[in-house]
Amino acid sequence: MKREARSREGESSKNAVPLRAWTGRSAIFVAAGILTSRLAGFVRLRVFAYYFGLESDAADAFNAGFRIPNFLQNLFGEGALSASFIPVYAALLAREDRREADRVAGAVASLLALIVGVVVLIGVFATPVLIAAIAPGFKGAKRELTIEIVRILFPGAGLLVLSAWCLGVLNSHHRFFLSYTAPVMWNAAMIITLLLYGHSTLPQLAIVLAWGSVAGSALQFAVQLPVVLRLARDLKFALDTASEHVRAVMKNFVPVFISRGVVQVSAYIDALLASLLPTGAVTGLANAQLLYTLPVSLFGMSISAAELPAMSGAIGRDPGGVEAIRGRLNSGLRHIAFFVVPSAVAFLLLGDILAAALLETGRFRHADALYVWGILAGSGVGLLASTLGRLYSSAYYALRDTRTPLRYALLRVLLTTLLGYVFAIPLPRWLAIPSIWGAAGLTASAGLAGWVEMLLLRRTLNSQIGHTGLEIGFVIKLWSAAFAGAAVAWLVKFNVPVFHPVITAALVLGPYGLVFLGMTFVLGIPEARHAIRLIHKF
Repeated sequence: MKREARSREGESSKNAVPLRAWTGRSAIFVAAGILTSRLAGFVRLRVFAYYFGLESDAADAFNAGFRIPNFLQNLFGEGALSASFIPVYAALLAREDRREADRVAGAVASLLALIVGVVVLIGVFATPVLIAAIAPGFKGAKRELTIEIVRILFPGAGLLVLSAWCLGVLNSHHRFFLSYTAPVMWNAAMIITLLLYGHSTLPQLAIVLAWGSVAGSALQFAVQLPVVLRLARDLKFALDTASEHVRAVMKNFVPVFISRGVVQVSAYIDALLASLLPTGAVTGLANAQLLYTLPVSLFGMSISAAELPAMSGAIGRDPGGVEAIRGRLNSGLRHIAFFVVPSAVAFLLLGDILAAALLETGRFRHADALYVWGILAGSGVGLLASTLGRLYSSAYYALRDTRTPLRYALLRVLLTTLLGYVFAIPLPRWLAIPSIWGAAGLTASAGLAGWVEMLLLRRTLNSQIGHTGLEIGFVIKLWSAAFAGAAVAWLVKFNVPVFHPVITAALVLGPYGLVFLGMTFVLGIPEARHAIRLIHKF
């Protein structure tokens, strides 16, 4: 018996290497897909900034209006759906029960389409009420424009939810690149719309752009569907709730849905508070958030998205196999921190360079870039916590525990609301600074709440599966290398002539990245050697 146990243990350790390597390749595909779509998003944002600038009612109306249907997408879509659907679907695939897996996928798609269709219909008619709740600071023509934009955007958000279902199927089949590059279609549709109709007045351009967003949503869904149908050959769309696996998805969906909902409520509280600040705060917050979400998506989401089906499959094959989850989690945490720590330092100390390179064009001025930097610096406070928290949540979802992340998400929202109000409204007055800088207080308060959530997630999971987390020596080395790189970047920044912002960014950020990578290599961090090998391959 002992020999058999050793044999099985040996086989499992042999299989762990290629499986870990497979997940690493999956994370690379996810990161490549996200990077491609984010680059398209940056192009869209730059074109948007060219035509709308920062301090315009039309820009605020579009960015505030887009948050409402985006709430529907985030609530039903990628986060909640992935956390409830992928663990069940991937476990069935791991057990080679393809027919039942496809039956579950079809039933989930049917239920999702029905629910989202009803919500979209209600949302279109209830838009004025939503605007009053979300952006009470908008009055007159600005409010009416926001209402019209939201009514146009709602159906497109429904299509993006169905696109998230496609992502769940594709990810479970380890087809990551297509699902994460599909948003390029959405961005491209909006960019083309801006270029074709940029001569219009700003209110009219905002309305036309909303229609372009809907067209892009349809394209994003359509580009994934043929591959989904080819992979899930036994897929049948039916309102089937008899299957125990479908019921498991529904049972898991409710806590995750509520968890995602309270997080989205937190984001809307930020938007509400920003709408009470002077014109430009809403758009500045939206611009900073697009930059902030790049490392969250590129490093946090890529690793979490690749690990969720892998961890779920491991549990599907061995329900007691928490050792595999602990090993994957610790490895993933190190990889996330290696990339996110320098990103956070860049936001804190070099955000003006980043914002100017991306946004400084047309109506968007250098003073606007400095304002976005302030908001971005606030985001840097909780960047590491947010990305690590995503992976911890994936581990809970793989273990079919959706309630623990919900409890801590509720606490995070409570803290974000209380701190956000204090930091955004009275704090600028206490510090005798312009009230528009309250937007930076919003992002900083959200970062502090993110740290509380992540630490609670880690503590509870450690009590269940054993120790997880980052070694203190590893963390010190990363932050030291990042600050050293930033010091070199500042020397370059103050000694280069005045160039175009994109050229300046290349001259300043290049040395920053090289110093960080060189120092981490010298300090013996394995992730640095791995990154250099990847760069060498390309």
